[in-house]
Amino acid sequence: MSVLSSMKGVSARDQQMIREAETMLGPEPDEMGFIKNLFWGRVREELVFPYPEVSPEETAKTDALVAELEAYLDTEHPRVMIDQEQVIPDYVVQRLFDMGVMGMTVPEAYGGLGLSVASYNRVLEAIGRRCGSTAVMVSAHQSIGCKALMLFGTDDQKDRFLPMVAREKLSGFCLSEPQVGSDAAGQETSCEWNEEDQVYILKGEKKWITSGAISGLLTVMANQQVTDPKTGKVKKGVSALIVTPDMEGVTFFQKNRAKAGIRGTWQARIRFENVRVPRENLLHREGQGLKVALTCLNYGRCTLSAGVTGAAKRAAEQATKWVATRYQFQRPLADFELVQKRVAEMHAFCFAMDAMLYAVCGMLDRHDRDIMVETAACKYFCSEEGWNVIDSAMQVMGGEGYVTENEFERLWRDNRIHRIVEGSNEVMQSFIFAYGGKQLAEYMLGVLNTVQWSDDETVGENTARILGGAFKPATVKAGLPLATEIFLGKKVAAPEVTRVHPSLRSFAERLASHVQTHTREFKLASKRMEEKIVTAQVVQARLADNAVLMFAWSCVLSKLDQQLARGAKGPKWDRDKLAGLHFMHLAHERIVANVRELSTNSDESMRRAAEAALAWVDTLPNEDFYIHESSPIAEGTGHPVQEAYIKQFPEEGEPYTPRPDNAASAGDGAATAAQPAGV
Repeated sequence: MSVLSSMKGVSARDQQMIREAETMLGPEPDEMGFIKNLFWGRVREELVFPYPEVSPEETAKTDALVAELEAYLDTEHPRVMIDQEQVIPDYVVQRLFDMGVMGMTVPEAYGGLGLSVASYNRVLEAIGRRCGSTAVMVSAHQSIGCKALMLFGTDDQKDRFLPMVAREKLSGFCLSEPQVGSDAAGQETSCEWNEEDQVYILKGEKKWITSGAISGLLTVMANQQVTDPKTGKVKKGVSALIVTPDMEGVTFFQKNRAKAGIRGTWQARIRFENVRVPRENLLHREGQGLKVALTCLNYGRCTLSAGVTGAAKRAAEQATKWVATRYQFQRPLADFELVQKRVAEMHAFCFAMDAMLYAVCGMLDRHDRDIMVETAACKYFCSEEGWNVIDSAMQVMGGEGYVTENEFERLWRDNRIHRIVEGSNEVMQSFIFAYGGKQLAEYMLGVLNTVQWSDDETVGENTARILGGAFKPATVKAGLPLATEIFLGKKVAAPEVTRVHPSLRSFAERLASHVQTHTREFKLASKRMEEKIVTAQVVQARLADNAVLMFAWSCVLSKLDQQLARGAKGPKWDRDKLAGLHFMHLAHERIVANVRELSTNSDESMRRAAEAALAWVDTLPNEDFYIHESSPIAEGTGHPVQEAYIKQFPEEGEPYTPRPDNAASAGDGAATAAQPAGV
């Protein structure tokens, strides 16, 4: 049992949640990543400085691919039809395969392009600027759908399946279930090894599987009882299996559902009824499927970020052009200071999103050992701030932004989903706090448990433990700095951030001061709240947000430093430089506000108001409201879902694809007088 899961005062349910999370995440890597070090009050400059670069050879290769892709997207891609008809036609998917887009990261030996993560995300960003549905389809196929095969597959598995997913067929990643969203360890789908037939018997149901019904390969996560070879004990684990849709017992009983955005993507519901999966289709090892899943999500969270970053950049540029040319009161909207505020913030956060995204891509390309918190931070920051940028753009465009014909409302709808998928942003905040500060929390508990009085022990037991441990050299060395910081208010020394251009020195020093404050505030909050910190998610969110903002700040410094070293100049550099500087000012204001709210806040009135609202709604009849299909307390009691006026999708045969000569699909990506190329 870990130090955290055995904390006194923590409920049995929360202890179980901690144990399951620790099992899911596995042992800590040998070294701590950038954000974990922030919790300790340290800045590992070498992880973000210098800013990562891609080789000139690969850059040229990616430039050529992006140019070909953008020419297609701007003149041929049926983006309007995809949204209206709620399908990405087969010929579009095939065109992307033919260009190599669908196999960008697959090694060249298997028919792919063998591009780095950074280059791949450049391509995703270009697609995200123009068609959210296509960006999500490409990302789901390559970042998670077949990523497990690339990372964990045997040579035989790669030989059998990688050429297919690189050049011919889509792939799906089967993790989510009716009862399983962010709780990845709670799989109800199961597999059992049949020794006689030498196959796994797979049973269960999956939900929200992007491109599932039109995929040639599925990576399926399933609960399995696994025998520990060291102890002989049987324990619960999750295994990853390669499944193909032609296997007997695989049923796509719902191929898609109509959605507010990314309407061209298809999310399937799949049932597995005694599917016989051969041993050679096991990915990695039995019981190690969550490692497979979580590793894939590191890549998925980056490519999601790339899509929304591309969309946010497009939104900021469109909105800025709009306010410069739209007149009210005989003046352009850009003359008004509140509009200028939105314009400055949009470009500031776009620059920060870009800086963080490609810094994290560099970590993935370097194969850094501890990046799970950084990829979560990237997903959280880019999806949260990307949406804020796009929504601000909608605000300054006004009613014209909201109408369909200008294509902006589609971009707005398409990008709202990213705060929900790949781990909701609320879950990401708690994860960044918990996993980012876990090792520091364990260290603190270890020291405090040695010298702190326990009501669960007798006077003699307390005295013996405290006297026995308090004067040990290790306890004194660890305990004195901790005690002076927590009880006497003395801060640890601020870290040094040295690898920056002289003109950025003041911003580096301010960042170091925030890191110094952050570790102290984490320790104070942990000591003040003790076991209550486990469920105090509002407090967790403030500390997590500050860690994310400091990470973004570091990435912005590194990117600006790189551009200064290159002698950047011109209007784009002026925009980038001032956007980056403005972001650091904004981040400073947010960090200061979050620290203040750790002690002065409205948390108590929030809890009372939420409790009263829940009690009031409890008096209202369930049948007036939509209730989740698998609610453990109200299943089947809610308002019937509406299907009569909603597009339904074929249950048998190939998915519906409009004819290429359909008026809705012919050339709505082409620039014409009636239909200009746009978002």
